[in-house]
Amino acid sequence: MSASTKTPTKPKRSNRELARTGGLVALAVVATLFAVLNRGKVEVHWIFFGKSQAPLIVVIVLSALVGVVFTHFAERRSAKRR
Repeated sequence: MSASTKTPTKPKRSNRELARTGGLVALAVVATLFAVLNRGKVEVHWIFFGKSQAPLIVVIVLSALVGVVFTHFAERRSAKRR
């Protein structure tokens, strides 16, 4: 057999890459469980739109997104002052 017919071997992943992948898988599992366990409906009082029912996970995700947006703009504003 010639050397060109052998299948190439993939480089071995480093321990850091394996740990990162394992951590991301664990985080995905925890996030999925969190979402599944928080499907119950809660009453939400919207500031200008009255009140309604929404799944708890939706309320949590929307709150987190609002926090991310506010943080982004606060950091941009503080960077302009420097």
